[in-house]
Amino acid sequence: MAGDWIKFELTTLDKPEVCQIADLANIDPDAAVGKLMRVWGWFDQQTENGNAPSVSKKLLDRMVGVTGFCEHMKSVGWMAEADGVISLPHFDRHNGKTAKNRLLTAKRVANHKSANAKGNAPIVSDALPKEDVEKKDSTHTPGAPFAMFLDWVPDLKTLHAYSFRSGLAMTLFTPEAIAGFVLHHDAKGECQTEKQWVAALVGWVKRDQVRDSRVVQFPPRASAAPDPDDTSWAENLGGL
Repeated sequence: MAGDWIKFELTTLDKPEVCQIADLANIDPDAAVGKLMRVWGWFDQQTENGNAPSVSKKLLDRMVGVTGFCEHMKSVGWMAEADGVISLPHFDRHNGKTAKNRLLTAKRVANHKSANAKGNAPIVSDALPKEDVEKKDSTHTPGAPFAMFLDWVPDLKTLHAYSFRSGLAMTLFTPEAIAGFVLHHDAKGECQTEKQWVAALVGWVKRDQVRDSRVVQFPPRASAAPDPDDTSWAENLGGL
């Protein structure tokens, strides 16, 4: 079994697919999310790669208590069926041991604090388990597009070049900044080359710097109340 927990993103609660499934099944969207969790949890515990040749849609429908629920999942692209085999698309991205290890690695990276001011890229590399780095190198062809994965580490040489062109210091690429970028794009499943991902990371950090530098200056508010230090009203009192 793959484990006793599954990856769940908070953005799932408001995804159009959830609303569509809820409408088709005539149930509340929150109920739809709960039933989706039941299906995803079953696949996580009972399969290794998201393919279930020995289970029927009727059985899964009975498990969640909604007739036709699997068909509703198929209609939004969250379940597939071919030659009688039911499967979950992108299963390895969200469930299974590999996805869980990537998520735990990203959390370790996000919690890892910079120990010096020489730049964070070597530190990020040290924060990753050696076996994860070796796995990354062996499964991704250099120069080929790939979907963002949670244990991604930007190439140091490329990051130096792009950050220099943008006028950004390497110290800005903290583990927290990289983890936020990775988690954002991993959920989208976009495919780009290594250089394109590094360029996107630099743009991500640069936008944060521009946003943080925008400080709105407001003029002092004019007050209609009398000035307690104004004594002009007493100038003519001597003539009384």
